[in-house]
Amino acid sequence: MDHSTRHTAAGHGHASWAMAVKATLHCLTGCAIGEILGMVIGTALLWGNVPTMILAIALAFVFGYSLTLFAVVRAGLSPRAAIKVALAADTVSIAVMELVDNAIVALTPGAMDAHLSDGLFWSALLGGFAVAFAVTTPVNKWMIGRGRGHAVVHAHH
Repeated sequence: MDHSTRHTAAGHGHASWAMAVKATLHCLTGCAIGEILGMVIGTALLWGNVPTMILAIALAFVFGYSLTLFAVVRAGLSPRAAIKVALAADTVSIAVMELVDNAIVALTPGAMDAHLSDGLFWSALLGGFAVAFAVTTPVNKWMIGRGRGHAVVHAHH
Protein backbone atom coordinates (compact mmCIF):
# COMPACT_ATOMS: atom_id res chain seq x y z
CA MET A 1 0.00 0.00 0.00
CA ASP A 2 1.54 3.32 -1.00
CA HIS A 3 1.50 6.49 1.13
CA SER A 4 -1.57 8.07 -0.57
CA THR A 5 -3.59 4.88 -0.21
CA ARG A 6 -2.69 4.59 3.48
CA HIS A 7 -3.69 8.22 4.04
CA THR A 8 -7.08 7.74 2.38
CA ALA A 9 -7.66 4.47 4.23
CA ALA A 10 -6.92 6.21 7.53
CA GLY A 11 -9.47 8.92 6.77
CA HIS A 12 -7.02 11.53 5.55
CA GLY A 13 -6.93 13.10 2.13
CA HIS A 14 -10.01 13.18 -0.06
CA ALA A 15 -13.41 13.77 1.51
CA SER A 16 -16.42 13.74 -0.77
CA TRP A 17 -19.23 16.25 -0.61
CA ALA A 18 -21.61 13.32 -0.08
CA MET A 19 -19.68 12.33 3.04
CA ALA A 20 -19.75 15.92 4.31
CA VAL A 21 -23.49 16.23 3.63
CA LYS A 22 -24.17 12.97 5.49
CA ALA A 23 -22.10 14.13 8.48
CA THR A 24 -23.84 17.51 8.48
CA LEU A 25 -27.30 15.94 8.25
CA HIS A 26 -26.37 13.78 11.24
CA CYS A 27 -25.35 16.91 13.14
CA LEU A 28 -28.43 18.82 12.01
CA THR A 29 -30.70 16.04 13.24
CA GLY A 30 -29.31 16.16 16.77
CA CYS A 31 -29.24 19.95 16.80
CA ALA A 32 -32.82 20.23 15.56
CA ILE A 33 -34.16 17.74 18.11
CA GLY A 34 -32.34 19.48 20.96
CA GLU A 35 -33.15 23.01 19.89
CA ILE A 36 -36.83 22.41 19.28
CA LEU A 37 -37.19 20.50 22.54
CA GLY A 38 -35.35 23.28 24.40
CA MET A 39 -37.59 25.95 22.87
CA VAL A 40 -40.72 23.98 23.76
CA ILE A 41 -39.58 23.39 27.35
CA GLY A 42 -38.44 26.99 27.85
CA THR A 43 -41.67 28.34 26.42
CA ALA A 44 -43.82 25.96 28.47
CA LEU A 45 -41.99 27.03 31.64
CA LEU A 46 -42.39 30.71 30.68
CA TRP A 47 -38.64 31.24 30.71
CA GLY A 48 -37.08 34.28 29.08
CA ASN A 49 -35.12 34.24 25.83
CA VAL A 50 -31.65 33.75 27.29
CA PRO A 51 -32.38 30.74 29.55
CA THR A 52 -34.49 29.15 26.81
CA MET A 53 -31.69 29.61 24.26
CA ILE A 54 -29.10 28.21 26.69
CA LEU A 55 -31.30 25.14 27.30
CA ALA A 56 -31.88 24.70 23.55
CA ILE A 57 -28.14 24.88 22.78
CA ALA A 58 -27.28 22.50 25.63
CA LEU A 59 -29.88 20.00 24.41
CA ALA A 60 -28.59 20.35 20.83
CA PHE A 61 -25.16 19.22 22.04
CA VAL A 62 -26.67 16.41 24.16
CA PHE A 63 -28.75 15.03 21.29
CA GLY A 64 -25.98 15.57 18.72
CA TYR A 65 -23.48 13.66 20.84
CA SER A 66 -26.07 11.00 21.70
CA LEU A 67 -26.68 10.06 18.08
CA THR A 68 -22.96 9.36 17.65
CA LEU A 69 -22.65 7.63 21.02
CA PHE A 70 -25.42 5.17 20.23
CA ALA A 71 -23.94 4.39 16.82
CA VAL A 72 -20.39 3.73 18.00
CA VAL A 73 -21.45 1.77 21.10
CA ARG A 74 -23.61 -0.38 18.81
CA ALA A 75 -20.50 -0.85 16.64
CA GLY A 76 -18.66 -2.31 19.65
CA LEU A 77 -16.89 0.57 21.40
CA SER A 78 -16.95 0.83 25.17
CA PRO A 79 -18.99 3.74 26.54
CA ARG A 80 -15.78 5.53 27.60
CA ALA A 81 -14.22 5.19 24.14
CA ALA A 82 -17.55 6.16 22.54
CA ILE A 83 -17.64 9.42 24.50
CA LYS A 84 -14.14 10.29 23.25
CA VAL A 85 -15.18 9.52 19.67
CA ALA A 86 -18.39 11.57 19.95
CA LEU A 87 -16.53 14.57 21.38
CA ALA A 88 -13.89 14.38 18.65
CA ALA A 89 -16.42 13.79 15.88
CA ASP A 90 -19.14 16.27 16.73
CA THR A 91 -17.92 19.20 18.81
CA VAL A 92 -16.82 21.52 16.00
CA SER A 93 -19.74 20.58 13.76
CA ILE A 94 -22.35 21.17 16.48
CA ALA A 95 -20.66 24.38 17.63
CA VAL A 96 -20.64 25.85 14.12
CA MET A 97 -24.22 24.74 13.52
CA GLU A 98 -25.42 26.24 16.80
CA LEU A 99 -23.51 29.49 16.35
CA VAL A 100 -24.93 30.08 12.89
CA ASP A 101 -28.46 28.90 13.63
CA ASN A 102 -28.81 30.93 16.81
CA ALA A 103 -27.30 34.00 15.19
CA ILE A 104 -29.92 33.80 12.42
CA VAL A 105 -32.75 33.46 14.95
CA ALA A 106 -31.37 36.26 17.14
CA LEU A 107 -30.89 38.60 14.15
CA THR A 108 -34.34 37.94 12.64
CA PRO A 109 -36.53 40.86 13.77
CA GLY A 110 -39.23 39.64 16.14
CA ALA A 111 -38.15 35.98 16.13
CA MET A 112 -36.93 35.99 19.72
CA ASP A 113 -40.32 37.23 20.91
CA ALA A 114 -42.39 34.97 18.63
CA HIS A 115 -44.35 32.13 20.17
CA LEU A 116 -44.26 28.49 19.11
CA SER A 117 -47.56 29.01 17.31
CA ASP A 118 -46.15 31.88 15.20
CA GLY A 119 -44.97 31.29 11.65
CA LEU A 120 -42.12 33.76 12.30
CA PHE A 121 -40.70 31.50 15.01
CA TRP A 122 -40.65 28.47 12.72
CA SER A 123 -39.45 30.31 9.61
CA ALA A 124 -36.55 31.88 11.55
CA LEU A 125 -35.63 28.55 13.14
CA LEU A 126 -35.88 26.53 9.92
CA GLY A 127 -34.13 29.28 7.95
CA GLY A 128 -31.39 29.26 10.57
CA PHE A 129 -31.03 25.49 10.21
CA ALA A 130 -30.79 25.83 6.42
CA VAL A 131 -28.07 28.50 6.61
CA ALA A 132 -26.25 26.55 9.34
CA PHE A 133 -26.33 23.43 7.15
CA ALA A 134 -24.83 25.39 4.23
CA VAL A 135 -22.06 26.81 6.43
CA THR A 136 -21.31 23.60 8.35
CA THR A 137 -21.10 21.24 5.35
CA PRO A 138 -17.81 22.70 4.00
CA VAL A 139 -16.42 22.73 7.56
CA ASN A 140 -17.22 19.02 7.89
CA LYS A 141 -15.73 18.31 4.44
CA TRP A 142 -12.51 20.05 5.45
CA MET A 143 -12.35 18.21 8.79
CA ILE A 144 -13.11 14.77 7.30
CA GLY A 145 -10.42 15.34 4.68
CA ARG A 146 -7.93 15.82 7.51
CA GLY A 147 -9.02 12.72 9.43
CA ARG A 148 -10.99 14.72 11.99
CA GLY A 149 -14.67 15.19 12.74
CA HIS A 150 -16.84 12.40 11.40
CA ALA A 151 -13.79 10.66 9.96
CA VAL A 152 -13.17 9.56 13.55
CA VAL A 153 -16.60 7.88 13.61
CA HIS A 154 -16.03 6.15 10.28
CA ALA A 155 -12.83 4.63 11.63
CA HIS A 156 -14.99 2.75 14.16
CA HIS A 157 -17.75 1.51 11.85
